Amino acid sequence: MKLVLPFDDEGADLETVGGKGASLARLSRAGLPVPGGFHITTAAYREFTAGFRDLIAEAAARHDAARIAELFAGRELPAGLAAEIRAAYDALGTDSSGTGARGGGKVVAVRSSATAEDLPDMSFAGQQDTYLGVERDGLLDAVRRCWASLWNERAIAYREHNGVPHDDVALAVVVQELVDADAAGVMFTADPVTGARGTTVVNASWGLGEAVVGGQVTPDTIAVSDGAVTGTRIGDKAVMTVRAPGGTREEPVPAELRRRPVLDDGQAVRLAELGARIQDLYGTPMDVEWARSGGAFLILQARPVTGLAPEVEEWNDSLKADHLWTAGNLGEAIPDVMTPATWSFVRLFIHEAMHASTLPGFDLVGNIGGRFYMNLSVTFSIARALGMQGRLGAVEQVFGKLPPGLDVPLLTASRWEIVKGTLPMALTLRRRVRENLKGMRPFLATSQRRCEELRARIAATATGPGLAALWDDEIGPHLVTACRMLEAAGRQGGATLVWTRDRLRKLVGEADADALLTGAGADGELASLGPVTGLARLAAGEIDRDTYARTYGHRGPHEFEVSMPRPGEDPAWIDTALAGLRDVTAGTEALLERQREARDAAWERFARRYPRRVAGMRKRVRRWNAVVRDREATRSEVVRAFWVLRAFVVRAGELTGRGDDLFFLYLEEILAVLRGSDAPLARVPVRRATYERYAALPPYPALIVGRFDPVRWAADPDRRADLYDARGPAAPAGDTVTGFPGAPGVVEGVVRVLSGPEEGERLQRGEILVTTLTNVGWTPMFPRAAAVVTDMGAPLSHASIVARELGIPAVVGTGNATMRLRDGDRVRVDGERGTVELLP
Repeated sequence: MKLVLPFDDEGADLETVGGKGASLARLSRAGLPVPGGFHITTAAYREFTAGFRDLIAEAAARHDAARIAELFAGRELPAGLAAEIRAAYDALGTDSSGTGARGGGKVVAVRSSATAEDLPDMSFAGQQDTYLGVERDGLLDAVRRCWASLWNERAIAYREHNGVPHDDVALAVVVQELVDADAAGVMFTADPVTGARGTTVVNASWGLGEAVVGGQVTPDTIAVSDGAVTGTRIGDKAVMTVRAPGGTREEPVPAELRRRPVLDDGQAVRLAELGARIQDLYGTPMDVEWARSGGAFLILQARPVTGLAPEVEEWNDSLKADHLWTAGNLGEAIPDVMTPATWSFVRLFIHEAMHASTLPGFDLVGNIGGRFYMNLSVTFSIARALGMQGRLGAVEQVFGKLPPGLDVPLLTASRWEIVKGTLPMALTLRRRVRENLKGMRPFLATSQRRCEELRARIAATATGPGLAALWDDEIGPHLVTACRMLEAAGRQGGATLVWTRDRLRKLVGEADADALLTGAGADGELASLGPVTGLARLAAGEIDRDTYARTYGHRGPHEFEVSMPRPGEDPAWIDTALAGLRDVTAGTEALLERQREARDAAWERFARRYPRRVAGMRKRVRRWNAVVRDREATRSEVVRAFWVLRAFVVRAGELTGRGDDLFFLYLEEILAVLRGSDAPLARVPVRRATYERYAALPPYPALIVGRFDPVRWAADPDRRADLYDARGPAAPAGDTVTGFPGAPGVVEGVVRVLSGPEEGERLQRGEILVTTLTNVGWTPMFPRAAAVVTDMGAPLSHASIVARELGIPAVVGTGNATMRLRDGDRVRVDGERGTVELLP
């Protein structure tokens, strides 16, 4: 093997010239602007150490780096090797500064280049030594000291920590002309913080690059994307590295340069273009050291970036404009970070079940960090444009309370633009509801059987194109129908749900109003209570296990997230549910009976007070109960349709051999893969990393105003779970816990704070259930709780309706219950006043 090689020699590979040398050779051969130089190969190192390798090994075993340094310093280079090195040095061009060095010699950098260095999966950068400003008379000594640095304490410890045997490494040396740079720095061809592969990040400072690499200076930072500068931060460049006789030195940056940009936009873009060429050459994001001399850029070194954050996408509709977003209502039903497949199905669901979402230019719903949010700025703007501000109190009954004094940002659209878009939509909506109500009863009667048929058809489909066709012809149309039925069920009777409750509260007060409005399940099962009352019927032998599984197997705490199995997919699900509820099923019936008695007593009081209004009010309440029942029933069938969607994606993964990868594609991409295209699959790793990044964060605030960064918010030790306002600090959340009266009654008990329904076994009978939100997956816990307190929620939310039906006191939409209450606290819950009092 040769002892000395030119930079661009074809034989300059990792084994021969080490990681740094191999990289410079590759860059040189590709025609990139690399300062001239030569390699001293690993064969030269082995020739030099041939006579004392055993001594090196013995000292390394003792971690005696000082002894190894003495061994290297006490030996001269073989005469032939020394002559070759000097000859290669003499063959270099004139001093790169153009001025020459003392005595007319060249000034070079002498850099160590180990064979276990600059690898994609680990970085040995900084473990061995570099010497700058070396001239001919100091060259051989610098080479010898580089070789010795293979055995310094850092290098020995790093190899042992990473399982690299000492016998497997050798050291080459790179000798390179030292550029007398006026500016230098490092460049990452992917954002090292976010992992974004489309962004190049450049650090730049005055002088040589050592001050930047060594961390002695705060450099400028420039971000470049798509051929343009997208961000610049000017650093306070206090010091710079400059050439000096015999090496380099640090000196202060002149005052007029400290805050002056090192690179203009055009230079930053040109440098990023060089970085892109280097990344294309290696096929991976690169860490590049660069210098500028005489207006030209030079590449000093390039290595794969190690420890790079996975590339991620940004799922964040809050960045589009300054709006008020709420996770109330539907956000409670969809509490998880959504996979892309789920989000595409949810968007379709919203488009069909909420006709207002079709208003052009208005984003009624959004995806913020993977979580579902509604845009209340749209609602408030429409109300203002139509002169209906007085009815905005109804919004709180559906979505929860807004903090006092919160200024809701409105849409930038003019009143005329809003009216022009809203009125035709409202007329179309009334017609849609009227037409769809005609088919609601037949739909509810056949939906369960139809979903079972579709799941069977999906399982029997044998080809990808066949499954895509089944989506177009049958699965998609069934989902659309289910969504439109939910819209019709919730919209029938206009504002029946809101105005009936308001009227009763004015007539008889909070407690009796809530008592009168219970009994939605008296004339037929209330779907939200079905999983609990059905268990009671199963335990009593009134239905069999298959009937229970087929009827309720689709309901659960994560029922909209298609990547998560349904309870009905778990053979042990029913046994687990029965074991956990043996003492609750009887309790459920007792609670319902007690609530029937309270309801009858409330009607008696109403009749004594308003004898002429009883018949009319009973009719209105029956209408209320029918709307609640229909809304809950159609929502249950939408969820059953989402079980079909899960079966569709699972089968698509089986037919394509890609398994759960397809949960990280959007619907149109899944269909493309089923029809033979592999192109969408390239996004799966990025989407999976994005999902995992967001899923690792705590649930975001119930209310978000303006542009919101979930990662930055989660890192804030003073973050609030109730409200985030980008416009400035919000009013203090307060120490008291108050919210909506969800269900009347006063009870004292011990707090149990649960982060999710999976912790349900921690809730003991008679404790106060405190949590962020509840949905149907929490229903089996309600009969065990003495009261329910939630951060999110409203009078028409799931927690309120179920708690009222069971007669369990509830305070919902507090905003701060999980922030203020802890396990073991003793509290008094007043469901009529909406207060939670901490007791001594």
